[in-house]
Amino acid sequence: MRNNILTYALLLGFLLVLPSGIWFSCSQGVKPPEAYGVVPTEHQLKWQQMEYYMFVHFGPNTFTEVEWGDGKEDPGVFNPSALDCRQWAATARAAGMKGIILTAKHHDGFCLWPSQYSTHTVRESGWKDGKGDVVRELSEACKAYGLAFGVYLSPWDQNHPSYGTPEYNEVFARTLTEVLSGYGPVFEQWFDGANGDAHKGKRQVYDWDLFHQTVYAHQPQAVIFSDVGPGCRWMGNERGVAGETNWSRLHVEGFEPGLGAPPADTLATGNIDGEAWVPAETDVSIRPGWFYSAHTDDQVKSVSRLVDIYYTSIGRNSNLLLNVPPNREGRIHPTDSARLMAFRKAIEESFAHNLLDDAILHAPDTRGGAAKYAAKNLLDEDYDSYWASDDEVLTTSIEISLPEAARFNRFLVQEYIPLGQRVARFALESWDEAAAGWNVISEGTTIGYKRILRFPRVKAQKLRLHILSALASPVLNRIGLYDAPDIYEDTRQETDQTLIKALRVKWSIESPKGETFKSVIDGDAQTTAVIRGLEPLILNLGEKLRLRGVIYVPADKATASHITRYNLSVSLDGKQWTKVKQAAVFHNIKNNPIPQDVRFDPTEQAQFIKLEPLETTTPDGDAYSIAELSLIL
Repeated sequence: MRNNILTYALLLGFLLVLPSGIWFSCSQGVKPPEAYGVVPTEHQLKWQQMEYYMFVHFGPNTFTEVEWGDGKEDPGVFNPSALDCRQWAATARAAGMKGIILTAKHHDGFCLWPSQYSTHTVRESGWKDGKGDVVRELSEACKAYGLAFGVYLSPWDQNHPSYGTPEYNEVFARTLTEVLSGYGPVFEQWFDGANGDAHKGKRQVYDWDLFHQTVYAHQPQAVIFSDVGPGCRWMGNERGVAGETNWSRLHVEGFEPGLGAPPADTLATGNIDGEAWVPAETDVSIRPGWFYSAHTDDQVKSVSRLVDIYYTSIGRNSNLLLNVPPNREGRIHPTDSARLMAFRKAIEESFAHNLLDDAILHAPDTRGGAAKYAAKNLLDEDYDSYWASDDEVLTTSIEISLPEAARFNRFLVQEYIPLGQRVARFALESWDEAAAGWNVISEGTTIGYKRILRFPRVKAQKLRLHILSALASPVLNRIGLYDAPDIYEDTRQETDQTLIKALRVKWSIESPKGETFKSVIDGDAQTTAVIRGLEPLILNLGEKLRLRGVIYVPADKATASHITRYNLSVSLDGKQWTKVKQAAVFHNIKNNPIPQDVRFDPTEQAQFIKLEPLETTTPDGDAYSIAELSLIL
């Protein structure tokens, strides 16, 4: 007892001589902010931190040069001569990517593994005498190169005889089980909502609950992608552009993938009060289409375009899934690979030096005045350290003082999303000494996991991050200031566009009649004509030309009415017509309204071209939009 009393007395004496600030911290502490709204799961957070990974579209479409096969193709057409999944993985890793998602089964139903639930697989192909397995080769390659492995399996199957019946849902669930239980860990399961009924085929009522349960039974850590998640969501376009406002929350009740999804503009921005955490993933291809085609070797996206996509995806609170399709050999084309390396170099150079490393930060609103939540945490490398304000503070600022004036053109800011997404509007400002006031450099709305502002290069020494509106007290864990070098366009193969520009002065529209339809041949893809009643478009070239094909340029909007099925004819006199394409299809044009090449084999001599729409992407189908009709010489 005497020893206990003595110990107590010594402890009390020690506490009495502590400075008052330390006494308060030890005795009271400062509680961390409570989570606001819905928050990411552990697996969603790890997924978000991956930021950038590769999509691989590969299959019979690679050899038939169509975007969406119909399931009737001979499986023998799939026969890559030198398939090397380790080359894919090595390329992805060298490009700075963190994983690869493979189209293990696309809409044609062809399986890149020898599925026991299909007769349309690599087993029936000529590749490796039917003994190959692309899924296994890629999963093993990803493991060897330290990459995460993901799979795309389309529920739409144009080959399986049970598609369109209740039995098919069980077949698809067993197909999922094959892949998800036999090839190691899967970081993302990619679903889309494509359905035969939406494409004038069989209707299948998908059992999404069954599909999700199957995924989680075998891969509980997998993030499930679809229009409405539940793990992550489609961004609503295939151009690589997320919404400038991008909430990671989404209303999912009453919605489902495909035709039952929320509108595209909602998918782009999320919902400020959504009941589920469904962050955005931006998918886009490095080429015009999703599958490899030799005639697009000179159309690989430039470094500057890829850099733009980086800022409109990762820079807007979205992960970037960049499609890099292997060629018919089964290897990533050298042009694509070189472009990826140059892209990585450009991004690394842009963010090589944080100009705030030696800055002094001052935040007048620091939670409880505690060092644990001080502004200096914004400059360390610990993801779980952050600056936070008191609960009642929704509008606040952080002042930044640089050692000397510096030039910069990028600003990065991150919220600590384990506690929710909170900031609704913010600005970066610089101090004007002469006017004794703050000038706005750039503004943004949402932040989320990561937001990067781009603006013309400015010079300043004193800055302010101004939180203008928040749903709850702000919680940020990183900021950065950078001077990104200018990106100079790649040297690219010359095209025949200069010649076409010279020829265009002779062109005229024979049908339909009217001045407004001249926009179809004005060389400006931003001007669009809407043609009613599905009236054919007839173009008079003014002279006879030898053509390798034509290009249909749709309006650059997913909501426009695009041609999906068409006839194309050519004529020397505008009277006698030769049909070169009959009931042909522009695949996936609703989601990816990019220029559509229509190649002639053999070439055709013509003065007149007639494009005859048969179906469009809109339900009523009584009109179609067209930005340009051009030539392939």
